[in-house]
Amino acid sequence: MSLFSFYTPCSLCPRNCAVDRNGGQRGFCGETAELRVAVANIHRGEEPPLTGLGGSGTIFITGCTLGCAFCQNWQISHNGMGRPVSAGEFAAICLALQNAGAENINIVTGSHAIPAIVSGISQAREEGLQLPILWNSSSYESVQALQDAEAYIDVFLPDLKTLDRDFAGRYFSAPDYPEAATKAISAMLDMKELRYSPCRTALEAAQRGEPIDPEWPLILESGVVIRHLVLPDRLEDTKAVLRWFADHAQGRALLSLMTQYTPIKSPKNRFADELPNRYVDEHEYDIIQTWLEEFGIEDGFYQELVPDDSWLPDFTRTNPFSSELSVPIWHWKHGFIKL
Repeated sequence: MSLFSFYTPCSLCPRNCAVDRNGGQRGFCGETAELRVAVANIHRGEEPPLTGLGGSGTIFITGCTLGCAFCQNWQISHNGMGRPVSAGEFAAICLALQNAGAENINIVTGSHAIPAIVSGISQAREEGLQLPILWNSSSYESVQALQDAEAYIDVFLPDLKTLDRDFAGRYFSAPDYPEAATKAISAMLDMKELRYSPCRTALEAAQRGEPIDPEWPLILESGVVIRHLVLPDRLEDTKAVLRWFADHAQGRALLSLMTQYTPIKSPKNRFADELPNRYVDEHEYDIIQTWLEEFGIEDGFYQELVPDDSWLPDFTRTNPFSSELSVPIWHWKHGFIKL
């Protein structure tokens, strides 16, 4: 069965909109069966085993299965910024990222576009793509679709936002998010075991017969990294997520705790104004460190406090991020960028 059958009626995420996306209808995600991309860049802000020395080859997909009230990427997830690309152009973007030195291909928020993305990855591999594929998602997705796409994904990078149904319904527009996300992440854990390989710099040095610096990082070539964004005044969510990780994923995945919450009021969520208008503070940060010790969680990463919005992306710019964080390769307004 073709993956494109998921589009008619659409069942790619737990909403089961059942619209005919192959026929041009749009689901909750705002998209038809046509794949749209906003930006592709070499990104240096991911976790160390994803960034390596070369950076992560990040592709931002337009649209989203959720309606998060504080989405930092709202321009592309909620406002439709991006343009259609064919499987051939998607493949060309992947290959351009590989040629620019990326350690992997990092597909951001593609859950609603799995069939088209798989088609593009397949063509890219036929044309010489050799990098691991990262699936960077909200976890609000169909287990069946993930299983059907497993051969095209090497590393899962899912969010686990909350285990509170009421909070998920109000601020993510998905009251069933906790059940759907934990089910999807459990499936990911069953699919991929943690495995590392030398970074591209080390591999290329070895091919030339040159010495390898032992300080060069290893790259995650298979596995699961579970991300959680800490919210101010919502530490009970974080504690529940840490407990779930300790019970279900400890030793099978890495944990990545993020503290970069920024008071953004998404136009798609009518409850956005109810969210805290501040950053995570040092007291909350210290409490989280205590919980990590309490649950015995050691495998993973936690972000230092980021008490400003200087890192926020603006997808109207050719480089949505700062020059320290990323190098633009392709943009929805300009196509391929000459470096």
